[in-house]
Amino acid sequence: NDTSSVTAAASTWDSMWHLGTQSLDKAVTVKLTRTLAIIPITLVLAVCTARKKSSICGKAESENSFSLKRAFPMFVLYFIVASLITTIVVSAGVDASVFEPLKILSKFLIVMAMGAIGLNSNVVKLIKTGGKPLALGAICWAGITIVSLILQHVLGLW
Repeated sequence: NDTSSVTAAASTWDSMWHLGTQSLDKAVTVKLTRTLAIIPITLVLAVCTARKKSSICGKAESENSFSLKRAFPMFVLYFIVASLITTIVVSAGVDASVFEPLKILSKFLIVMAMGAIGLNSNVVKLIKTGGKPLALGAICWAGITIVSLILQHVLGLW
C-alpha cells in the first residue's frame, strides 16, 4: 500500500528473477502516479467540504471560511518542486550521483518519521478503545499473511 512496500517488493522480485530493474521501474512509476493523484483529490475534497460548511453556516461566514492555503497540504507542493528540480537537473546532464547524499538523508528522515509515529502511539488509549480495533488489525494481518503465503506457494517461490 505504501511506496516503501511497493519498491521493496518490486526490487525483491527483480533480484529473484535477475530482471535488473524492470519491475522496480514500473512499480515506482505506477505508485508515484497514484501518489500524485492525491493532489486533485485533496483539492476537490477541500472545496467540497468548504462548500458544505458554507451552505450550513450561511453566506456571511462562507466568504472567509475557505482558504486554499489552509486546505492544501504544502508537503505536496514541496514534493512537486523537488521532483521538478531533480528532473530538470538530471535532464540537463548533471550526474545523478550528485543526489546521493540527499537520498541517504531522505532514508534517514523517513526512518526517523516512522519511529516518531510509533513512539507517539498511545498504547493505553488504544487498549481503552477496546478489543475491536485490535482484533480487526490482527485479523487483517493474519489474512494478508495467509494469502501472501498461499500465493508464494502457488507461484512456486517456496
